[in-house]
Amino acid sequence: MLRFTDEHEWLKLEGEVATVGITAHAAEQLGDLVFIELPKVGAKLKKGDAAAVVESVKAASDVYAPVAGEVTEINPAAVDDPGSVASDPQGAGWLYRIRLDDPAALDGLMDEAAYAAMAK
Repeated sequence: MLRFTDEHEWLKLEGEVATVGITAHAAEQLGDLVFIELPKVGAKLKKGDAAAVVESVKAASDVYAPVAGEVTEINPAAVDDPGSVASDPQGAGWLYRIRLDDPAALDGLMDEAAYAAMAK
């Protein structure tokens, strides 16, 4: 199940764990990414918490937790190569994985068609 937020984040749910990243639209708006800061594994996040930071040559932006839960894994490759977040945002450029406190929280997020319409 793939879902999107109006903050231009995507989530892919597999079991109770969602992989989180920024969308291609967000990466394109930011420009060349030069720095990524990710949450610590084990961190408990509430929906809306600043979970990560993506910094480009234009600006630094917080990536907000789209759902509440515990961070189970981060993508160190994204830290080592911030450009991977822009070149493959929904693949190699994922940021972190979170075990959802409540899987029903995804019900309030957009599907791909709704996000595409919003991002126009």
